[in-house]
Amino acid sequence: MGGYLIPANSKKSMLIFGVFNHFDLYLIGGSLIVSFLLLMILPIDELGWGLLAITPGVIGAFLVFPVPNYHNIITVIMEGYRFYTSRQKYIWKGWCFNHGEDKK
Repeated sequence: MGGYLIPANSKKSMLIFGVFNHFDLYLIGGSLIVSFLLLMILPIDELGWGLLAITPGVIGAFLVFPVPNYHNIITVIMEGYRFYTSRQKYIWKGWCFNHGEDKK
């Protein structure tokens, strides 16, 4: 045989808890701290203020939510932004690079 066996989840060992990197933990931690501070500051006896107070935590949790074939939602958003803001005209440099013109 002589082949190598590489586990499918070998990249997970580089992540914290197998899911998060450092930026993800900073993002979710910061958003939860902001939500907690807003819960202490704002009058949450009304529904609108309560929803406003928990919004940063919900957005932070949404951004670090794991997605198959990507790391998390923030990676999907960054990849989509990079795709739509980069050059979309791909220049072919294959075997027909001259576009039918003969060399002189």
